[in-house]
Amino acid sequence: MRRFTFALLALLLLLQYPLWFGKGGWLKVWEYDRQLKQHKEASRQLEIRNSGMDAEVRDLKTGYEAIEERARFELGMIKSGEAFIPFPENGGQEHKDSEAADADAPQ
Repeated sequence: MRRFTFALLALLLLLQYPLWFGKGGWLKVWEYDRQLKQHKEASRQLEIRNSGMDAEVRDLKTGYEAIEERARFELGMIKSGEAFIPFPENGGQEHKDSEAADADAPQ
């Protein structure tokens, strides 16, 4: 009886090995499922980016407002009769900080 139990256990293990570790086993299926989820997420992000770019292309083809906006902000162009007044990006904070540092410095 003991040999029979051992033989059945060995047979069970031999049958289970390909199921778990074989070419189409569960470990491979889980790995492929994980890769599929990663690819789907990457694809979803690319679709979002593409739809945004598609909307921008359509806007550039049909409207002059988008072209004018790009010319103004990226190329610094202005219309005739307009005055361009540059403002510091940090709101003049750098100038105030240097004045405060000069006032605090020992003389």
